[in-house]
Amino acid sequence: MITDAGGIPLVAETTAANVPDVNPMIGLIDAIPPVRGKPGRPRLRPDSLYGDRGFDSDPHRRRLRGRSIRPRIARRRTPHGSGLGRYRWYVERTVSWLHNFGRLRVRKDRTPALHQAFLSLGCVIICVRFLS
Repeated sequence: MITDAGGIPLVAETTAANVPDVNPMIGLIDAIPPVRGKPGRPRLRPDSLYGDRGFDSDPHRRRLRGRSIRPRIARRRTPHGSGLGRYRWYVERTVSWLHNFGRLRVRKDRTPALHQAFLSLGCVIICVRFLS
């Protein structure tokens, strides 16, 4: 899942349990829709991407820099206290909001497409609640 700075989900995707977190990252970055706001061309990519140690990969960092995105990803085997938790907790809060929906907390659906549909619906509900 990729959220904006306030925790609003921009893109969410389900993967198998044995897929490392870093593998779908570039696909999720490319799937971010244009963000409207200030007059002019809509933004297509974020300025920076914050992530925990599960996203630590030098090839992926290079691919992010190639897309003009500054990677703010914690390094493995370094002491905690980098200060990135100040920003990453928004994603954790959004995940906890999604866990309020019972179908997303415990996966009972056999087809990935059905679970992805419920995940998308949960993200839509979060966005509507944020706007109202």
